[in-house]
Amino acid sequence: MSIDRLWYTRCPVPTASGIAIHHGWIDAEFAPDGITVSSLRASPDRALRESHFDHRQVNSFRQGGNAPPIWSRSQGQDVVVVGLTWLPQYQSILSLPDSGIASVADLKGRRLALPRRVNEKIDFWRASALQGYLQALAAEGLGAHDVTFVDLPVEAPYIGNVSASANGPLFDARQAAASARAETFALIRGEVDAIYNYGASGPSLQACLGAHVVADINHHPDQKVAINNGTPNVLTVSGALVREHPDLVARYLAQVLRAAAWARAHQQEATRIIAAEVSVVEEWVPDAFDDALFDNLEPSLRPDLVDALRVRKDFLLAHGFIQRDFSIDDWITPEPLAAARRLLAQDVNPAKAA
Repeated sequence: MSIDRLWYTRCPVPTASGIAIHHGWIDAEFAPDGITVSSLRASPDRALRESHFDHRQVNSFRQGGNAPPIWSRSQGQDVVVVGLTWLPQYQSILSLPDSGIASVADLKGRRLALPRRVNEKIDFWRASALQGYLQALAAEGLGAHDVTFVDLPVEAPYIGNVSASANGPLFDARQAAASARAETFALIRGEVDAIYNYGASGPSLQACLGAHVVADINHHPDQKVAINNGTPNVLTVSGALVREHPDLVARYLAQVLRAAAWARAHQQEATRIIAAEVSVVEEWVPDAFDDALFDNLEPSLRPDLVDALRVRKDFLLAHGFIQRDFSIDDWITPEPLAAARRLLAQDVNPAKAA
């Protein structure tokens, strides 16, 4: 069956996919074939946009947090993993400066905010907060029984009336700014003693609150403590597309690899693109994503990343975020990335190509 349209979506995080899309390289790759490449966010159909979470849209690529694709796979969706990255992003537990909470040990007996999106298929933010708390606590010999989790119901959906965009990430700046609203106000009102936050907006929220960093999870000496929604970040593809049109998948991935190489060689320009992708000013990018960022944009299937994905899946299963188990090894399809590397090797200098 011939293909006349491919779809893509990505989370508002630094990705080589976003950089390739910004440059128009993916459009240019498929234009000679008469194949249109479209963003899910360009569609007015909310059900189609929801494919960012459930991966029901055929012939689609997704790069972003791992909870939605893990959930989709557990539900039986035909989606495969073709690449992984470790996203070194802001991930912290915060308290107000006069709380008396200076370290993770001080969380014992305290109230921790745990937002709950009541209208979502997979509540990735709640899962992230719970894992962030539990792993930070475990590293200090504490557990869930040592703290009180305060449930914060949130009615607003992840995908609201977001503005259409021909090539933007799924969430716009307004959604990014509102992502931690429930727990932030609970902290200010004194209903909780600490909150978890991760992502590009974390540094600005910390500065706004004058908050104390109880745990810098991103820089914890044991990297396993930082395993969460973006660690590892997952690049997934519709399974049928991989089976029936592996050449198209390899060509798409070659442009993603090209973008990663370009970003390493053009870090200042890449920072501007990333700032727009994550809806922050450039000044916040180094605080939100550390110096290792540009060495971590290239997708791979390194064993340590696969192991981290397995840890993440097991956590989601153990805590009820997914209902059915599955094999991580069976989920991964390495051939498209290997083929993409062979295609990229044919370019003289992909990092300098524009």
